[in-house]
Amino acid sequence: MSFPWAKQYEPKQPLMRWLDEKLPVPRLVYNAVGAGYPVPRNLNYFWNFGVLAGAALGIQIITGVVLAMHYAANGGVAFGSVESIMRDVNSGWLLRYAHANGASMFLLVVYIHIGRGLYYGSYKAPREMVWLLGVVIFLLMMATAFMGYVLPWGQMSFWGAQVITGFFSAIPLVGESIRIWLLGGYAPDNAALNRFFSLHYLLPFVTAGVIILHIWALHIPGSNNPTGVDVKGKQDTVPFHPYYTAKDAVGLGVFLLIFATLIFFSPNLLGHPDNYIEANPLSTPAHIVPEWYFLPFYAILKSFTADFILPAKLWGVLAMFGSILLLFFLPWLDTSPVRSSNYRPKYRGFLIVLLFDVLLLGYVGGAEANARNVILGQLASAYYFLHFLVILPLVSSSERPRALPNSITEAVLTKNGGTSPAQTALAN
Repeated sequence: MSFPWAKQYEPKQPLMRWLDEKLPVPRLVYNAVGAGYPVPRNLNYFWNFGVLAGAALGIQIITGVVLAMHYAANGGVAFGSVESIMRDVNSGWLLRYAHANGASMFLLVVYIHIGRGLYYGSYKAPREMVWLLGVVIFLLMMATAFMGYVLPWGQMSFWGAQVITGFFSAIPLVGESIRIWLLGGYAPDNAALNRFFSLHYLLPFVTAGVIILHIWALHIPGSNNPTGVDVKGKQDTVPFHPYYTAKDAVGLGVFLLIFATLIFFSPNLLGHPDNYIEANPLSTPAHIVPEWYFLPFYAILKSFTADFILPAKLWGVLAMFGSILLLFFLPWLDTSPVRSSNYRPKYRGFLIVLLFDVLLLGYVGGAEANARNVILGQLASAYYFLHFLVILPLVSSSERPRALPNSITEAVLTKNGGTSPAQTALAN
């Protein structure tokens, strides 16, 4: 998006002028995250989570590269190499805990980031491409996280790979061939470890590339804001630096404080104790569960218990992938012209119900598969799809939103007890 009032980059030092002429990296940075990039003046702390996701990815790449120098992708020694990192490598325990807990923090930040997009309608025009690239990033993250969970080669790693890849065998005709191709054999072993390790190392860099496209796509229409009202002029914006760099620094400090507390005081809080037992193909754990950030999708996967036209296992696989792919169509399922849920009370109510529904799916995904939990999972899974395919289109076409402010400036002044331009005009 072109901002005529944006401050232009004008290097003053001869070296910077020369660099700007030959390789304009400083100009690019200045226009992307500096004073040359105006942003809406009313962004709240939920807009910090994009920067936090980038910081979390940086932590994962740095710690992952160092860990890869000491890890051995071989079924006979993989578990021992991880234990050696913890005990024999200088600060290896810190690197391993930072990487393992960093994955959880990364996914947590991204889930909040997605929730902010849902609440404030950041998927709506003209930001559809920003949203679509964000969903691609989410899929890449999930694939990377799954393959990373296999690498420690503990009991939960082995059996998680066995169960998840086993669901591909439900695909008619080619399913078993796909499963064997993924694993490089009939069961997780050296070939699977090598493949997962290679892809786990590569995909974060692919993710970083898509994030660059994500940011590029964002800079074309500009950032959304809590009102969902388009920028009307210079009075609606402030330079990204120093206003939002300072705000992001506060959020990053809080993030790092929570992250450090998790690493130093409770590093195994989010892990599973069975994964500290070396993988044993002859001993099945009593209760196989994935990491917490996969639990809602795992609950959808196992909610199908009866064959209907297609095998139940295949329905589960289709529903699990469909629950994510559904997000690609969100910009066209929600036809309301109003973006922000602050002005859509009915939609906001259903969005809150969806939040509790996803939390219920997370509980069911990690709970024992008894009759009560299966029924809860089936009901929660049904509501998840109903929300996007039925409720959202109906609400967006029938809801009467509240009146929007004329501009971001008016919304800010009114919120802070000032007089909006409209009120000033009426008074005069």
